[in-house]
Amino acid sequence: MYELSQQGAVDVISGNKPLNIENVDAVRELLHRCTESGQPRIVLNLRSVPLIDSSGLELLLDARDRCQLRGGHLHLAAPNGLCGDILRVTGVDSRFEIFDDVMPAVGSFAL
Repeated sequence: MYELSQQGAVDVISGNKPLNIENVDAVRELLHRCTESGQPRIVLNLRSVPLIDSSGLELLLDARDRCQLRGGHLHLAAPNGLCGDILRVTGVDSRFEIFDDVMPAVGSFAL
């Protein structure tokens, strides 16, 4: 399950299921809610996400592009070892700011 919360003016999406074909629609809906109006500031907390597949990677890249078109950003936080490896091997890591924890990712928007 994925949930949306707010820390100040930053939307934080957290989940504990794989970011895969079965779950991308739920995450896409949350991301869409975050990008509907204003300048999106989103952190995707990957701490408890066990796996990211190709549909999850595509969702991340699409969401990043949508945020940038609206003058905002999507940051990734706390990827576990496997998710970090997947992001690195696919080169997706080079397209995001990735933080070790949620708080520094949220705080980066204040700079």
